[in-house]
Amino acid sequence: METILGAGLSGTATASAAGPGGAPQADLVKDSDTAGFARDVIEASQTTPVIVDFWAPWCGPCKTLGPIIEKATLQARGKVKLVKVNVDENQQLAAQLRIQSLPTVLAFVGGQPVDGFTGALGESQVKAFIDKLAKQSGAGADPIDDALAQAKDLVEAGDFANAAGLYSRILQADADNAAAIAGLAKCLVQMG
Repeated sequence: METILGAGLSGTATASAAGPGGAPQADLVKDSDTAGFARDVIEASQTTPVIVDFWAPWCGPCKTLGPIIEKATLQARGKVKLVKVNVDENQQLAAQLRIQSLPTVLAFVGGQPVDGFTGALGESQVKAFIDKLAKQSGAGADPIDDALAQAKDLVEAGDFANAAGLYSRILQADADNAAAIAGLAKCLVQMG
């Protein structure tokens, strides 16, 4: 989707090959190498935190962590990006960054490494790492949370029709959003 909710009240959500937060999935998770590292990590981290997963095909813990960190990145809705680097194919880069064990994950903000971990973590630990990184870096607020706050303000102002429309667009982006379901139901009751 271009954005979670188009242009707010006046826009409409449109479907495309985008990830949950509007950025195309190819922009949120990508493979990189020594030649592309400056562009994919250093430059990209000037605007959005970039998590780099250093892995190898023979690494068992890497095979466990890879899908977990990809899923968590996509669920972060564009607050972070993930770049995966195969150390077997990029040994010079791994040596420059002093990668000594796998998997190693480094987080970059403003072109600099700011956090990281080694070894496979569980889903909740990876999500906490990503949430902490997004919060520390000042990454934008979740568009759904912003839309929910806007819809709540409309309800409080008695504008149930526009609030209902906004709740409907939220549900197009996140069909299981309990706050949007409850808000839409309240608007429908108020509108009779």
